[in-house]
Amino acid sequence: MNEQLIKGSNETKIDELIKKMTIKEKVGQLIQVVPSLFGAFDETITKLINGEISYDEFQKLDRDYHKDNIRDGTLGSLGGVTGAEISNELQKIALEESRLGIPLIFGLDVIHGYKTIFPIPLAEACSWDLGWIEKSAEIAAREAAAAGIHWTFAPMLDVTRDPRWGRIAEGAGEDTFLSSVVAAARVRGFQGEDLNDSQRILACAKHFIAYGGAIGGRDYNTVDMSLQSLYEIFLPPFEAAVSAGVGTIMSAFNDINGVPCTVNKYLLTELLRKQLGFNGFVVSDANSIAECVEHGHSVDRKEASKNALFAGLDMDMSQGTYMEDLPDQVENGDIDEEVLDEAVRRVLRLKFSLGLFENPYRTNKQLEEKTLLAPEHVETAREIAKRSIVLLKNEGNILPLKKNLQKIAVIGPLADNQKELLGTWAITGNPSDVVTVVSGVKAAVEKDTEVLYSKGCDVIGDKATDFDHSIRFAAESDVIVAVVGENADMSGEAASRMDLSLPGKQEELLKALYQTGKPLVVVLINGRPLSIPWMEDHASAIVEAWQLGIQSGHAIADVLFGDYNPSGKLVTTFPYSVGQVPIYYNHPRTGRPASEGKFTSKYIDGPYEPLYPFGFGLSYTSFDYKNISLSSSEFTMESIATITVDVTNTGERSGEEVVQLYISDLVASRVRPIKELKGFKKVMLQPGECKNISFELEMKNLGFYNEEMEYVIEPGLFKVYVGPNSKEGLEIEFTLFER
Repeated sequence: MNEQLIKGSNETKIDELIKKMTIKEKVGQLIQVVPSLFGAFDETITKLINGEISYDEFQKLDRDYHKDNIRDGTLGSLGGVTGAEISNELQKIALEESRLGIPLIFGLDVIHGYKTIFPIPLAEACSWDLGWIEKSAEIAAREAAAAGIHWTFAPMLDVTRDPRWGRIAEGAGEDTFLSSVVAAARVRGFQGEDLNDSQRILACAKHFIAYGGAIGGRDYNTVDMSLQSLYEIFLPPFEAAVSAGVGTIMSAFNDINGVPCTVNKYLLTELLRKQLGFNGFVVSDANSIAECVEHGHSVDRKEASKNALFAGLDMDMSQGTYMEDLPDQVENGDIDEEVLDEAVRRVLRLKFSLGLFENPYRTNKQLEEKTLLAPEHVETAREIAKRSIVLLKNEGNILPLKKNLQKIAVIGPLADNQKELLGTWAITGNPSDVVTVVSGVKAAVEKDTEVLYSKGCDVIGDKATDFDHSIRFAAESDVIVAVVGENADMSGEAASRMDLSLPGKQEELLKALYQTGKPLVVVLINGRPLSIPWMEDHASAIVEAWQLGIQSGHAIADVLFGDYNPSGKLVTTFPYSVGQVPIYYNHPRTGRPASEGKFTSKYIDGPYEPLYPFGFGLSYTSFDYKNISLSSSEFTMESIATITVDVTNTGERSGEEVVQLYISDLVASRVRPIKELKGFKKVMLQPGECKNISFELEMKNLGFYNEEMEYVIEPGLFKVYVGPNSKEGLEIEFTLFER
């Protein structure tokens, strides 16, 4: 799609438009505001994001749609406007009442669904199923487009290795390779082959760059890293998104090397445009231009606006800072008008690519009503949700449960809760559309099975509302299904946590339930990895269900009762304790790796290994790996190695296995990670079936950036690992030569 942004007859039309525009009209194309708001921190928006008011309630509030600005051509984009009728009404003002008739572009945070809310992105990534991930984004685009949206502020591509950071929920976890292929899938899902397709929307890869590396896992905090880490860990997902044709990029709140990303010319021009070849436009994160003053990088907003424009930031989200600060600087010559024109040109290209000049009214009320929550969308949500679930423990094969048990106790603050199952950034979702866990269990069991429900306690706070009631139900049941975790607003933006254990009285509730002696199956509802060592030691089974969206209850029941054999694998490491954080599988080698010896890299008061490693996930069947082989033991830089392994389903149920390929560069001029994911395949195997799984590994992908920031591939010895997760599997070695 990048080619269509810079080629074709639209360039002439764009140049003609720019020649007709006043400076204020030009700057107007670079402005996005939200109706009735003055910035992103309006109290109403905060309530909306936290789920204190529904999106439908929010839409009914008295709102200022900035119609006068639309009429005078000083507003090019609106965020937070949804509904075919209002978007078409505002578009009509832009087309028929403004001087030049330039269409508006409507944007919204469509993160994991519009009305059909899918699992949070972190959960979806645990499916390791790129086809379903792409399908999720496609349906989200279809519904959003029907509601008048042209542009989503997704996908989030921040590689995240600190689960304290709440926005880990919005990405694909800790691994660069997996994040990259998921990025491409999401972009394809949102945008399709042609942005002119009225059922697709413009994607926005965010946050450029390294926002996931915030120190201390504290949102909006500073980031400190080497250029090598920037290029090798955080950049590849954006490179993949650009290769997939992503139309827009959002700058990050943080600084890199002391310069806020919003005004960082090296990042936005040299790295993004020149090195990656990005040809779309860059939008700021909400209010981030003005915040360069608070950073201490700009003396005032006027300087911040000038720096941002020169850096290559095209559109100002939320504050209207550009409109207040740019026109005078262009008119007095402080800013060359050609710089302004280039930013306008980038925005107009996307409006032409979306077909807004030819087809500005891409939807209508009838299409909207027909599309939202279509039965096939809801069915897909259930399919993706069950594929996102990770089975962490299954002692004695307690799962799957029988559907004809006499009594099942479903206990916990999240067992009969609709709102919290939607997850973070589900602002357009309606809790009333959510199937709760209690409802899902009741729908799954046979008619004579009694399902007893008790809340037990709240998610947060010290109040144990009905422990006695819960314990009584548990004691008289055949099995306990305890549904615990986090509220939706405990992860996502501005939701960093110091403590990764279960909040409130929930672990105390679990301990009381355990004392009944009945099998304890724990279902986790959460937006980040949690520290759950007691649960691992005592629960009969642990089902990591994340926040699965509107079909949560049915999907969880599908797994609990064996209608679906869980196939999810973790995309982020679970720490034993928050004191281990940051902890991730592909850490660099140290000269004193952990061992029983005293003077090695470990803790004196706890384990150094994680509770659950990256790539981990159990099944109701078992898989055996044998006969790993390489097409050769020696390769040159231009070679492609073929790695094969036999994987056999040794259990009695059919099941899917995510076969994972890792490599290790054993000796290099720079210390390398102990292991790096380089491929995976998800395969279905029937009981007793064996498949020969094959991977192709290009030697050109085994390089790194040296001290001079040159990408190099060094000869030497490499080890290949193939297995079910980052800790287990088979090994084989090969040697790489220069020629």
